[in-house]
Parts: sequence; structure tokens; C-alpha cells
Amino acid sequence: MTQSNSEIQQLMETAMTSLREMVDVNTVVGDLIETAENASVIPISRVSCGFVAGGGSYGSDKSGSGNLPFAGGSGAGVSVRPVGFLVGTGSSMRFVSTGDPSPLERAIEALPGLIEQVKSFFAERAKNKE
Repeated sequence: MTQSNSEIQQLMETAMTSLREMVDVNTVVGDLIETAENASVIPISRVSCGFVAGGGSYGSDKSGSGNLPFAGGSGAGVSVRPVGFLVGTGSSMRFVSTGDPSPLERAIEALPGLIEQVKSFFAERAKNKE
């Protein structure tokens, strides 16, 4: 491995270590919050990360030693966007979105109510047969 490759690897390792320190599971799934009404709320976020590193040798080696000056840099960025909350009350749990819900999210939110209606329908039907 050449000297510049080793130095680029060091830049990348430093940036990745910094990213790991900034982002952990508690960034995506927040800490549990208990309300006075005995509800449990857990914030949920979307986390995006970006990373870049590069460098190389420059100049000329007039001494013939193979040691060229190295120039390099690295950068990283993190974006955290809240997407909603998991809200638990008693034995039920539901997701409350912070933005406009997609059709799939609306269908998932409507599913528990639909299941209850189907159960009631079959229970009523069985009761009427007796």
C-alpha cells in the first residue's frame, strides 16, 4: 500500500468513527415518554448520512526517496427528520405521522377499525343464527 492510500484510509476511518458517534439507535427511535394520561409516546425519525473522502500525492520527488507530499480531506453530514410517534394507550398501539400520510399509511391506520367491524359483523351473524 502506498503512503497516499494509507493516509486516505486514515481520513476515511476518522470520518466513519465520527459518524458512528453522532448516529445511534436512539437517534432513529427516541426515548420513551410517559404522559400524565398513562400514554406512552416514542418519537421516530428518519436519519440520512453522507460521507466523502479523497486525497493524493502531489509535487515531484527530486530526491528519489518516493516520499511525495500528501493532500487530502474528508467530510460527513447527517440529517435527522422526525416522521412520527408511536403512541400506546392501554393495550393498543398506533403510529401518528408528523407529515401528510401516504395511502399505505392511511390503510395501515384504518386496519384496526376494519378488523373490529369484521369481528362485529361475524359475531352478530352468529348470534342471529342461534
